[in-house]
Amino acid sequence: MKKLLFILVAFFRCSFLIGQEPNSKHEKWEYILVDTGDVLQIAIPLSGLAFTILEKDYEGTKQLAYSFGTTMAVTYILKSVTKRKRPENRNSYDSFPSGHTSAAFSGASFIQRRYGWPAYVLASIVGVSRLEGPDGCHHFIDVLGGAVIALASTYLFTKPYTKNKLQVSLSSNALYSHVTFNYSF
Repeated sequence: MKKLLFILVAFFRCSFLIGQEPNSKHEKWEYILVDTGDVLQIAIPLSGLAFTILEKDYEGTKQLAYSFGTTMAVTYILKSVTKRKRPENRNSYDSFPSGHTSAAFSGASFIQRRYGWPAYVLASIVGVSRLEGPDGCHHFIDVLGGAVIALASTYLFTKPYTKNKLQVSLSSNALYSHVTFNYSF
């Protein structure tokens, strides 16, 4: 977790060193916000994967794969079916839903649902970066759609994580038989 935090801090510091494009009508913070969204859309789901590996929660790894895979498949199928034009007037017809937001909210909702740790603030930064970056990459409904798809996929495939709190063991010899119950809080 400390390494992830270090990487994010280093990224933010490097982002401030990037200058504004000459003759640009946009401010530097807009580019920093977009770059931050680009990093977080990958970092949040990878953090969820790291949690499953650190906890040796291989069922959680499988659930993350199903929920993330479903989220991204639905997102890109909808992009090709809806062919919604992006708001910045490029001839790009893949606006709905936001893929960055889908990925970020898929990771954040997995972390919250499986382990109970809120990560929605970081995912929301990704959504804002899609709306407030230079010229805006998405409409509000695109960002909202990406978040809803991710939340639905996560709640479909992910169950809360509980360590095995109750352990039952049986032992016997020629004279005695024992049943032992251990419950950890």
